[in-house]
Amino acid sequence: MKEKPIKPLKSVVLVSTPWPIFNRPSIQLGTLKSYLKSQFPELEIVAHHFYLKVAESIGYKLYHAISEKTWLAETVYAALLYPERSKPIEKLFFRKAKGKPLLRDVDFKDLTKRVAEVSDEFIDNENWNNFGIAGFSICLCQLTSAMYFIRRMKQNFPDLPIVVGGSMFAGSSSNRLFKVFPEIDFVINGEGELPLSRLIRNLKNSPRTVDNLLIPGIVTAKEMNIESRDGFSQLEDLEDIPVPDYDDYFNLLKSFKPDKIFFPTLPAEISRGCWWQKSTTGGKHSGCAFCNLNLQWEGYRSKNTEQIAAEIDHLTSRYRSLSVAFMDNLIPLKTSGEIFSNLSKLEKDFRLFCEIRATTPGRVLESMKRAGVKEVQIGIEALSTRLLKKLNKGTTAIQNLEIMKNCEELGIVNSSNLILNFPGSDKEDVKETMQNLEFAMSFRPMRFVHFWLGLGSPVWQNPKDFGIKAVFNHPNYAKLFPSEIYRQMVFMIQAYRGDLGYQRKLWQPVKKKVREWKKAYNEIHNGHVHSPILSYRDGRDFMVIRQRRLSADPITHRLEGMSREIYLFCGHHHSLKRILQEFPKLTEDRLIPFLKMMVDKKLMFEENRKYLSLAVPIK
Repeated sequence: MKEKPIKPLKSVVLVSTPWPIFNRPSIQLGTLKSYLKSQFPELEIVAHHFYLKVAESIGYKLYHAISEKTWLAETVYAALLYPERSKPIEKLFFRKAKGKPLLRDVDFKDLTKRVAEVSDEFIDNENWNNFGIAGFSICLCQLTSAMYFIRRMKQNFPDLPIVVGGSMFAGSSSNRLFKVFPEIDFVINGEGELPLSRLIRNLKNSPRTVDNLLIPGIVTAKEMNIESRDGFSQLEDLEDIPVPDYDDYFNLLKSFKPDKIFFPTLPAEISRGCWWQKSTTGGKHSGCAFCNLNLQWEGYRSKNTEQIAAEIDHLTSRYRSLSVAFMDNLIPLKTSGEIFSNLSKLEKDFRLFCEIRATTPGRVLESMKRAGVKEVQIGIEALSTRLLKKLNKGTTAIQNLEIMKNCEELGIVNSSNLILNFPGSDKEDVKETMQNLEFAMSFRPMRFVHFWLGLGSPVWQNPKDFGIKAVFNHPNYAKLFPSEIYRQMVFMIQAYRGDLGYQRKLWQPVKKKVREWKKAYNEIHNGHVHSPILSYRDGRDFMVIRQRRLSADPITHRLEGMSREIYLFCGHHHSLKRILQEFPKLTEDRLIPFLKMMVDKKLMFEENRKYLSLAVPIK
């Protein structure tokens, strides 16, 4: 192999291509830039959040509609990379655009032309010779766009070293990357800060040939088997990471016309990894069976509570925005209360988003609400405890209903998912889901999502355990890429042979029920100030429960004395045994009929002799 000389390094460029969420800076670029600046203050570090320019060029609404679905996003630049494949690529675009009114009448050729124009203008107007290395963060929805940029840049600047990283190349997905995309020189395996800084230091201080660099966490064409490397090269302590630098994003936004300027949401991180996912003996992992989100990290690490508050204070003051999205897969369990208490003390009217587990205590949710949390995504995934066990969620249906109720009470938007078609699920899972959905109808509807097989997930690693006969690249990649690439690459979205047809048919009633749930919830609240569908007012020695209904008058119930006390006590779910302990004057034969009556009226939920009151207080 011919050696490629590397010139002394004086500046670094980092690029994020379409299609991330346009109204957020790239946390990958912002964090890498700030870390590299702390390590190399003498170097110029430039970050191009280029996806924002594409969004401004084609229109924010159109960009958002495309960016919501992976296959829609990947088609646009695939058509530019492989114009000879434009017909099947365009067909895939419109197949995935069904149900999106904004995309129904899109001229796909015109769309790709507009995207090409703004992309090529950026590529052609930047003097890439000024940089000693170019880094690309490539996550879901960014594969074809990044490869288009890399290929175009390499055509004009063949000696510019290209390094790629991100979740798209976690695990075994990069093993044959150099064969199918020879324009790439380096791949970062896992977290980027340490490998990239070591690569830059090597290129800066002792320029050598690309093919001879041996750096922990860096894979080259000479050593293509990522799985042969000894683990990751990652920071032991997240306290070593400076506050993200989003200056480049905001400078680009300021260059737009006034009608194109908006207030962005600031990405931030509290932790990396998932504490629910832990290494176990035999090389297997615990954690959710469907999840492949933590392949680029080893273990779980979190920042200290003071650092988190200081970072959020700095980011919101510097960029004059109060909307913050925590990008963590899962926020810390033990320190959550303190984290949000510290944020409350900053006395800023935040609008916060984060992802949490269903086991998050009510007191922590209250602390989050006081700090400014307006929306959460809860790892609910199912309303059947049987199915939750198969998903290895470590939660139960009654816990899921309780946190949904708590969010409804606090006015926190719960944008959670219900997974359909999970391989190995059966009639009993669907039956239990349908039964429990009846008790969830008073709360904000969930979105149903169809199971997709992620490379490296426990299901992918142990397919036979879930009734899967074979796994392979998703066939949509065969429409996006030439056959030689499709056959050699291992892509992050996989497909499988198993019980797909059976699962689709099995879960149809749930899809129908969820649609009815969403329609009823929206119509009941239409045109009125938001108030809970199932609520109560307490009268000290009695209470009035009100059930709002679609196209019918509300039903009211009055509980007095001990009935009221039992209902209030079960605001947090309790076992029958615990309820009897709390009310020793009651016998089981007197208590059971009351609880059964409450369950029959959908005022309480019962699971395995545990009871949860569903009405939320009106205060």
